[in-house]
Amino acid sequence: MQDKTLPDSADLSQLRAQAKELRRAYAGGSPAARARVQAVLPAAKPEVQLRDAQLVIAREHGFDGWRDLAAAVVAQQSGGRDLNRWFGVELNNGTWDLIDNGLSEQSPRAEQEQALYAAYAATYHWMQAGTVANQGRGEHLIATVAVATGLLDVAGRHAGRCAELIAEHPAAFADWDRAFAAEALARVASRKGSPDAGQLKAEAHRLAEAVENPEERRICLERLAAPPW
Repeated sequence: MQDKTLPDSADLSQLRAQAKELRRAYAGGSPAARARVQAVLPAAKPEVQLRDAQLVIAREHGFDGWRDLAAAVVAQQSGGRDLNRWFGVELNNGTWDLIDNGLSEQSPRAEQEQALYAAYAATYHWMQAGTVANQGRGEHLIATVAVATGLLDVAGRHAGRCAELIAEHPAAFADWDRAFAAEALARVASRKGSPDAGQLKAEAHRLAEAVENPEERRICLERLAAPPW
């Protein structure tokens, strides 16, 4: 194992984005990406999972695994004191991995429960260590898990709370937060068969298209295209 090489300005979101980009490049046949992955995973398949790309990033920085790397980043950012932030980040990201891997009412019960409890826990930790925007994003996460697993009353309650927080603290949220909040409300309405579901979904699309940053806009539109509706 090489010496740990964590830069002073290490950022967990950037490292996670690097892992996603590595995964995309590997799937696209990039020789450099394939060399990086195979240096860590010699028997890697033609398509690797996000956790595999995260392992590569961690090893390139001298850590045994992603959790070790993430813990070091959080400890560096907080002087080793802010475990709430560590748990908030990891639980949030782990829950989104489950969602992106097709969480649904047909998923194993244990997986559905893991996602729901992790979403609640992530929100709790962000309420201790983060901002009102972090809480709002946690509310959206809970709503997303709940609607995916058929808990529509739970989903509606937390989607509504996310929208309330944005209305109460508009300056604290980004344009993509508003698009995500509208998406959650529209998704719940659609699953419940509410008469205003179409109107809410159209508003969600309008807000997504209005997101200024192209990458954030792409993510919002991809979220809107994802099931269940």
